Amino acid sequence: MTGRVTFVGAGPGAADLITLRGARRIAEADVVVWAPSVVEAECVREHARPDAELLDLSRVPESEVLDLYRRASASGLRVVRLHAGDPALWGGLREQHETCRKLGLETEVVPGVSAVSAAGASIGRELTGSEVAQSLVLTAPEGDEHLAGFAAHGATMAISASGARTGRVVERLREGGYPDDTPVVVAYKVSLPDETVARTTLGGLEACVKEHKLYRTTLFLVGEALKEPATRRTPIGDEPVRRSRPSKWAMRASRDSASVAAWSAVHDWQETARARRAAPAKARPGDDEPAPAPEAAEPAPAASPAEPEPKATVAAAKRKSTGVQASAVQTNAVQAGAAPRRAAKKSAAARARRAKSAD
Repeated sequence: MTGRVTFVGAGPGAADLITLRGARRIAEADVVVWAPSVVEAECVREHARPDAELLDLSRVPESEVLDLYRRASASGLRVVRLHAGDPALWGGLREQHETCRKLGLETEVVPGVSAVSAAGASIGRELTGSEVAQSLVLTAPEGDEHLAGFAAHGATMAISASGARTGRVVERLREGGYPDDTPVVVAYKVSLPDETVARTTLGGLEACVKEHKLYRTTLFLVGEALKEPATRRTPIGDEPVRRSRPSKWAMRASRDSASVAAWSAVHDWQETARARRAAPAKARPGDDEPAPAPEAAEPAPAASPAEPEPKATVAAAKRKSTGVQASAVQTNAVQAGAAPRRAAKKSAAARARRAKSAD
């Protein structure tokens, strides 16, 4: 069996924001590679098999991960490497993907919910408003030297950078033409219980970062599309409010907690995937456990009654039987008609012999 490495986008942080396919691949995995600094432990505990091997990227060098890929290729292991957010964004996917292909491993990439999408959802704003900015620029932590050129386009920007370099980011954005009143959203650990999502402006960005003590990699959303709308209450009037009928899923969710209701939908296939991968894992070469003794041969089952023949065979046999019966009926009819004639001939011959003997 060929080994496989799947690069899974773990989402922005919350364990239930991973995709169903990503959760399934983790449930099937023999080895899960992850970094606790960017992927929550709950995401691994929720989906991984109890006997799966967990490899912490923060405690091992990249050379050990390469050895794992070689072992996966030799032993047919299923490996999942978790990426924060989406593997296609700031994840170093290309180099890992090419390494696995060179080792003859099957590869798969499962997309995930990015922190950019989660931050936009958190504030309830569209990042590419048609009236303000129809483009979104994504910049990596190492791309702040190009910020001035990107800012000149006036598009919405998503900047992933260290909070300690906020002053440099502000400088570059001002050089590109953003005024100090440009709206900025600061997002850190978005979707997690201890998330930080703050609204500010370009002029107050440094003070906001210091206030929340954000020194690690933080996401900054910049642009006019993030401007808060003017709050104005619209009167409803006398028209009655129609309530939608609750669906079966909604009623189930109201009975249970949100997490239980959500994961109960995928619990069955997760357990099936875990059991299917756990069964051959014990017989894999290189394990320390001794091979189990062969089981005694079971007695052959008693002969079962003959199974019904296929319809086509039954139909042919029926036609054949009907033909034979018809032939037998015709033969009997011919014999029945010929019997009186033979009896009459015999009777006439007997009378002739008697008359002759009388003479």
